[in-house]
Amino acid sequence: MLAELPDLWDVNVSDWHNDSVTSRFADEGYQEKHIAFVKKLTTKPVVGVGRFTSPDTMVSQIRRGILDMIGAARPSIADPFLPKKIEAGRLDDIRECIGCNICVSGDFTMTPMRCTQNPTMGEEWRRGWHPEIIPARPPTIPCSIVGAGPAGLECARALGPARLCRASRRGHRGARRPRQPRVRLPGLAAWARVRDHRLLQLDKMANVGVYRASRLEAADVREMGAAHVVVATGAGWRRDGVGRAHSAAVPGFDHANVYTPDDVMAGAAIAGPVVVFDDDHYYIGGVLAEKLRGAGLAVTLVTPAESASIWTHNTLEHERIQTRLLELGIEIVANREVTAFHGDHVATACVYTRRPRDIPCRSVVTVTARLPADDLCRSLRSDPAALAAAGIKSVTAIGDAFAPATIAHAVYAGHRYARELDAAVDSDRPFGRELPPASE
Repeated sequence: MLAELPDLWDVNVSDWHNDSVTSRFADEGYQEKHIAFVKKLTTKPVVGVGRFTSPDTMVSQIRRGILDMIGAARPSIADPFLPKKIEAGRLDDIRECIGCNICVSGDFTMTPMRCTQNPTMGEEWRRGWHPEIIPARPPTIPCSIVGAGPAGLECARALGPARLCRASRRGHRGARRPRQPRVRLPGLAAWARVRDHRLLQLDKMANVGVYRASRLEAADVREMGAAHVVVATGAGWRRDGVGRAHSAAVPGFDHANVYTPDDVMAGAAIAGPVVVFDDDHYYIGGVLAEKLRGAGLAVTLVTPAESASIWTHNTLEHERIQTRLLELGIEIVANREVTAFHGDHVATACVYTRRPRDIPCRSVVTVTARLPADDLCRSLRSDPAALAAAGIKSVTAIGDAFAPATIAHAVYAGHRYARELDAAVDSDRPFGRELPPASE
């Protein structure tokens, strides 16, 4: 999900750590002042919870007598070997929980549990995936991975121990454009751990070459000499308003003052007042509204749903997000879709009665659907003869370049490719599952 995180090679790590709000949930350090008194009231062992992710914080609270034990549910989902890694001093190898709560969303959506940081979560029995061990296979066939987002980084990390691998940033060869500053998005600082963990692991692998800021075309990929090519070039947000509410372009969305989340994250100068049309319903619409409000703009969030970022009910964030937006003075116009932009206002319609309402604005940020950035993949596949001449056996799009989704799905896609390359997979029964015994 390059669209959900800024282009990962273009972000300074420091950009993520000075964010005023590191998570939409309370930090582990924040919890201490609320629990420090408990040990004075009892002689029984005291266990503390609250998404502990820092080994230093865990050890500090135990040594200072704040707690006797650390309870870590989500951190143990992200890394089941967290205690062992602390014991062995392998702190750099810990996959730290980012607090996205995609794990708990499975309870509300009746789907298998997923984890953004740990793609093997829920697949230990279904697929036989060990969280730390990937079966070794002959390392003779090199692979090239184009794209350094969550899918590409995880694919390289998982392939690296077993095979020569080259990873390159997505894009096309040509004149280098000046590096554009990337904005910080409120509440998402901890999400940089998705990138940081994988970069730390890749730095330890001598057989993985990483080519930063390499803009590749099909000819460049063919020259790399890899038998397998993985295209993890991400996705881009649509500008035309097509999404859940609209199957055709919204009139006026070809106006110069219509922006996408990609534009906001690239630091576009946006004039207010601004309408954020959120037809995505996950976190990004609310985060962008908060970002724009923080820049001093008057912001109205329009959504066809009953409230802002409504899918975050599934991640237990909705109440906090809705409250935060209202406290910031962001007007939330629910149950309405934007039907047109006229340059100085948007026309909206009630999703139930179709009654119209105009909302004054100078700019629109449209948060609707995304499209795979799959032009490189299609270009490579369009010339089978050239692929054969270059010795390329396969070209595979993964992550958002195949189907835009969450970061968790992108990481899973990269990991799955690495696991299944050259492995025997029963396509008729890819998952282990419990079946009732055959009747006698």
